[in-house]
This record gives sequence, structure tokens and C-alpha cells, in this order.
Amino acid sequence: MIVVTGATGHLGKLVVEGLLEKLPADQVVAAVRTPEKAAGLAERGVEVRRADYADPESLVTAFKGADKVLLVSSSAVGQRVAQHQAVVDAAKQAGAGHLVYTSAPRATTSALVLAPEHKATEELIQASGLTATILRNNWYNENYLETIKQAVATGSFAGSAGDGRVASATRADYAAAAVAVLTGEGHEGKVYELAGDVAWSNAELAAEIGKATGREITYADLPADEHAKVLAQAGLPEPVVGMLVGIDAGIKDGLLAETTGDLRALIGRPSTPIGVTVAEVAGTR
Repeated sequence: MIVVTGATGHLGKLVVEGLLEKLPADQVVAAVRTPEKAAGLAERGVEVRRADYADPESLVTAFKGADKVLLVSSSAVGQRVAQHQAVVDAAKQAGAGHLVYTSAPRATTSALVLAPEHKATEELIQASGLTATILRNNWYNENYLETIKQAVATGSFAGSAGDGRVASATRADYAAAAVAVLTGEGHEGKVYELAGDVAWSNAELAAEIGKATGREITYADLPADEHAKVLAQAGLPEPVVGMLVGIDAGIKDGLLAETTGDLRALIGRPSTPIGVTVAEVAGTR
């Protein structure tokens, strides 16, 4: 039995769909905060269990009988460590044989603004004694959907990443890697640095959008403080502004540029280029 947390979220639902292509529905459990949102999965024979990262009791119940648990990282930045600790404790209490966790690139050594919570989670997983596999997911192509839409609408976008490069891939690519680990053999104790095959810069992203739209798209690279002002003027909350500017700083420093080949090896095909995502958003694919 494989339990997928966050099974109605962007990544989790893709993992469930991938598992259902390989396994009978009764071997997959969708662990979700709001079971009503997973009614469609229940109709297909998937057992749906309530699992709230902030409710440890629900997690113990949700993981009962699990052979493997996929811990999809919480989206609650600043609360992740406590929530992930609850998941790890519940998986251990439930006797789960294998825990798989979606982490961040080079989480234990990276200066990326989002890395500390992932580093702490990896450490608590190691301390738990659970057999585990760590999937260090690089950036998602989908993180740029709003940027692409803005550029299509206005002809430009701004940031502060300089010439930094991003080795992104789609959520579907990363979900396929999780499915490969959950259904395959020999992944116990492994740490995979998952990234797209090609790293690209914002200038190259602008060129891809231009190719898809047939007109010139410009990227304005701003100093970090000016970038923060632009984001604040757009109405983003201060913590979000700080996070986005911090991420661009990490990109500028090359923290998301590494192309390792791990993702391609796990999914058995090339990763999805950013240009494909651009074309889908621009309506040319």
C-alpha cells in the first residue's frame, strides 16, 4: 500500500494519477486535508483518508497499513518543519517501511532562501531511523506561469536574477520520478538531485516567449531593492516579496542551475523544456 500525502495538490494528484497507471486502485491511498475534494479518486476505487499536517492524530490514522509514504512538502513556509515532523512521527508509529520526501536542491548545503526547512526535514528523517529516499526537486516550469502570462500580455517582465540559470522541469516530470521511486526497487537510502536537462536564463525565457508570440519580449533585470518595490507595488505581501527576491538572488548565484541527469534517468525520457510550457501558456501548442 502506497500513501500519497497532499494527494489533491498540484504535485500529489499527478503522483496519484501516475501510480494508478501502474497499480490497482486498492493499492493507493490518497491522504488529503479535505476528503471531499478527492471524491473523484474515491469513485475510481482509491481509498481516501483525511490527513492534516497540523493534526498528528489524523496522520497516524491515515498511514495505517502503509508500506510506503510519500511526504509531499508542505506549502506552509515557516511551518514546514513542525508539520513534517508530525508526518515522520506518524509514519514511524504506523510502521511504514519506506518514506519518500520531496526536498529542495542541495538542501543540506544550499544558501537558497527555502533550503533551511528542507535541510531540517532531511535531518529529522535521518534521525527517525526510517528507511527513506530524498527527492530534491529543482524549480517547476509552472512557477513561471504568471510571469509568462504577464509577458504575453504586456511584452515584458522584470526580475533580479541577472544571468542566473534555472534547470527547471514540469510538475509532471517530478511526479513521474516520484512514481518511479515508489513503484521501483533499489531506491532506499538514496538522495536524488532532480533537475531539468537544460538550464535557462530569464533572457532566454524572454526569447522563448517572443518565439511563441511572434513579437519582441523584453526582460528587465533590476537591482534587488528595485525588484522588491515592483513586487510590493503589484500588491504582494511583504513576506512573499522577500521570498521572491531571495529566490532570484539564489538563481543569480547559480543555486538552481545544476543539471544532474538524475531526473532523466529516473523517468526514462528527457525532461520537459521551458519552451513547451511557454507554448502551452501562449496558446501555440
